[in-house]
Amino acid sequence: MENKDLSYLKGQFIIAMPALNDPNFFQTVTCISEHNSDGAVGIVVNRVLSGLSGKIIFDELKMDYIPEAENIKIHLGGPVHIGEIFVLHGHPFEWEGCLMVTPYLAMSNTRDILDAIAMGRGPESYIISLGCAGWGPGQLESEIKDNAWLTCPVFEDVVFDIPVDARWNETVRKMGIDPFLLSDTAGHA
Repeated sequence: MENKDLSYLKGQFIIAMPALNDPNFFQTVTCISEHNSDGAVGIVVNRVLSGLSGKIIFDELKMDYIPEAENIKIHLGGPVHIGEIFVLHGHPFEWEGCLMVTPYLAMSNTRDILDAIAMGRGPESYIISLGCAGWGPGQLESEIKDNAWLTCPVFEDVVFDIPVDARWNETVRKMGIDPFLLSDTAGHA
């Protein structure tokens, strides 16, 4: 009997299966920030935009910043809303427009959090990304059923502490799976 009421995945990682060849998502780990009957939104946490830094972002937005903020890495959060900035962050959570993802993780995209980060007064843990990932109603659920994604709870250390290029392998390992043995063949009971 098929479960038609697939639970929503807010606060979960989706991990691209090896056969997912879409260049936007090949070997990505995406934190699902919102998921409901209207669709899903997430931030890819393991892609950094080379050649883009905090200095360029803060200069573009005409923000004052401390020298340490010049070298902040900017992530590619996904192929949707590529001109918008999203911040996936730990506490504090009192920023304008702060959307709680889990009890210890939120997403914000307002100027107040960027001003604070630029001046060294932002959250202790964060990633700044351009763009996000998005799915229409039922689209993500369909892709999961087609074996495009693995799902698991968000691991905070993967988002903030693991080197970017190791996040896919580490997430799969934390799920108890050897990444080198991961198959792209679906199995259904």
